[in-house]
Amino acid sequence: MVTTDHHLVKELYRKVIGEIGGIAISNSFHPYFIVNQKGTSVWQAAYVKAYVDQNREALFNNIRENNAVYTVDTAAIFTEFNLWPDRRLIYEENPLFSTYVPFIIPFLVHKSAKRIRWDQQIEQGVARQGHASDYVESINNSIRFFMPEPAFIIGFDEFDETNPSKLIDNFIKCKSMFSGH
Repeated sequence: MVTTDHHLVKELYRKVIGEIGGIAISNSFHPYFIVNQKGTSVWQAAYVKAYVDQNREALFNNIRENNAVYTVDTAAIFTEFNLWPDRRLIYEENPLFSTYVPFIIPFLVHKSAKRIRWDQQIEQGVARQGHASDYVESINNSIRFFMPEPAFIIGFDEFDETNPSKLIDNFIKCKSMFSGH
């Protein structure tokens, strides 16, 4: 899915990441679309798009110094299904994924000593009341502008390009959330 509402993309970024600068990619993807046939990830493509911007010096300075958030659209580069050697997210391997389709909302976050807001809010909610369902529900509501119900968030994590199966592991671990799986 692609959105052109950059304000809402930046708002989602802030709700999840917090006051850390970066690039919000205004697309959501099935995991097998986030690395194209050439081996380029959506994060690499977003960085290159920012790097070739004629105002890149100001852009990167604003990200570093002012915690600015910029948006880029990478959908045109990632149009083909690219099945990885780890096939656990296809419905032939896991029929659950014919009903519940996994998706990624990629962000490119500037390295910072600050923890992302998602981690902080989950930790605080669990400490305070044993769960963070109010915060998670607020994030689910924040994605409705480009991910309609019944889409929902199961978490945020860093993508390891040297171990993409770690991403798939995160989806597989959530199978128990769905009855009978």
